[in-house]
Amino acid sequence: MAFTLRNYQRDAVQATIQHFRKSDESAVIVLPTGAGKSLVIAELARLAKRKILVLAHVKELVEQNHAKYESYGLTASIYSAGLKQKSTSEQVTFASIQSVARNLDVFSEAYSLVIIDECHRVSGEVDEQSNEGIAGDEQKNTSKNESQYLQLIRKLKQHNAGLKVLGLTATPYRMGIGWIYRYHYHGYTRADDARPFTHCIYELPLNYMIKNGYLTPPKVVDAAITHYDFSSLNANSNGHYNEREVNELLSRYPRVTQGIIEQVNALAEGEPKRQGVMIFAASVNHAKEITGYLNSDKTALITGDTPHQERNDLIRRFKSRELTFLVNVAVLTTGFDAPHVDMIAILRPTQSVSLYQQIVGRGLRLSEGKTDCLVIDYAGNGFDLFYPEVGAPKPTSESVPVMVHCPSCEFANTFWGITDEDGHLIEHYGRKCWGYEQDDEGVKIPCDYRFRFKECRHCGAENDIAARECNACHEAMIDPDEQLKAALRLKNAMVIRCAGVTFEDSNGRLKIVYHDEDGVELKELFDLTHKGQRHIFNVQFGRRFKQGAAPKQFASVEQVIMAADAFTAPDYVVARKVASKSAGPVWRVKERIFDYQGNYRKANEI
Repeated sequence: MAFTLRNYQRDAVQATIQHFRKSDESAVIVLPTGAGKSLVIAELARLAKRKILVLAHVKELVEQNHAKYESYGLTASIYSAGLKQKSTSEQVTFASIQSVARNLDVFSEAYSLVIIDECHRVSGEVDEQSNEGIAGDEQKNTSKNESQYLQLIRKLKQHNAGLKVLGLTATPYRMGIGWIYRYHYHGYTRADDARPFTHCIYELPLNYMIKNGYLTPPKVVDAAITHYDFSSLNANSNGHYNEREVNELLSRYPRVTQGIIEQVNALAEGEPKRQGVMIFAASVNHAKEITGYLNSDKTALITGDTPHQERNDLIRRFKSRELTFLVNVAVLTTGFDAPHVDMIAILRPTQSVSLYQQIVGRGLRLSEGKTDCLVIDYAGNGFDLFYPEVGAPKPTSESVPVMVHCPSCEFANTFWGITDEDGHLIEHYGRKCWGYEQDDEGVKIPCDYRFRFKECRHCGAENDIAARECNACHEAMIDPDEQLKAALRLKNAMVIRCAGVTFEDSNGRLKIVYHDEDGVELKELFDLTHKGQRHIFNVQFGRRFKQGAAPKQFASVEQVIMAADAFTAPDYVVARKVASKSAGPVWRVKERIFDYQGNYRKANEI
């Protein structure tokens, strides 16, 4: 039978058609787990006029996407060793990336579109220029270091330089790089540097799906009893932890696991009684321990080593509700669909936002008699399901998302910040505007306004506060740590951690007093009637007024004093002792270091 698309699914399809009519650059569609990505894929495949290839990383997704397409009454090929089919004879082929990558020569026809399901798994840059013109060994080495997806795309572009590449995912980010695309269709940039995909052309929030009754509301609760503390372990670049180290830690706390599973069991058997419980364990040994505390007649354990037939049988029994508990290790996070699951217990650590959302997504599909999905994180991962921290990590526990308008392009940025009780902004931690504009030819030009910056001493250009080379003249930027070390080595220099700054009128001149934590002060004077001194003040302080969100030119002492609370103080001030004819040796401010990032402690930090 054919399916009727929901409004948002039609919107996603239309966004894809409109994008690829005007551009060959890669694109991403973001739909939450349970939003029906396979139906969007099926509709796009149905509308295609030329050969297309639909990729997934597990056979279950290949099979699911293929079935949805054939529900239209159409026929498609399957190329997957796991499904024991290897054909590309039809216009549309659904394939596993592993099988395709091992048989690249089979895919020597001109495909017009490649669709990648769970595209957050793609590494590298989809829109990278081809290898054409690169010789011999260098080309072999390039191919060797590429992901399977990029090897395939490079191969297909040899037959069709205008190949379109579309990714679909519920979680558009990867550990190590953050967002997997550069530009969002709402008019902002996610990254200045290259990403696997270029554009996000459609996104549907998880909140929309829940509020409109398309997904089950998650009931996220904190673990009320003892939970694990994995904070002493270090994750790898993918957000995963060493299994041996995890086992060593868990072996020291056997009673913790037992207590957790006793609570999981009590909640599952309580009111309302849970229909299906998925437990995500930290290691194989941990999973076996968990299974030992549960009713063996109602529990299944699946790991990467579970034989294929046994795994299928256990999943079948769980879906038919013969089993209540399904314990697993590093499997069943994608491509697994059991709508009756209404409780998720997370007993494994991860630093991957994507993995966390995929885990919780296993319990959000609709099912008869299901009113919510209880989610308990016993590993203290601490992710916000609806507003994950993907770009900059949360700087302080009291930080909240705040909106800061760019004074250059007027884009409304969302940064971490601190507000007062009435919601008024006290401080924000944004560094650069993420807005962009398009020129007459449709080329996206990122806004270059910086809220926090350091100036190049050679050309005066503004750079990111962590830059080591000027983006304009390419001269080396001064390392603030080296700058502080050099000052501290001098006998006639003073360095203070600036805890605050005050402004005073001193006989018509502006006196700035820098205060450190221990009451030490440094002072300097500005004559704002003097063009040169006024320029220096406005470069140092006016440009950073309201933390760079409202830069302003000040012309008088009175103006400065009236707006004193909105100025940004430097983190360090460096002064040198110089001779004075009237007052003897005095301290003269030589450097003001704003937005410091380095190894030294700033004022009021522990």
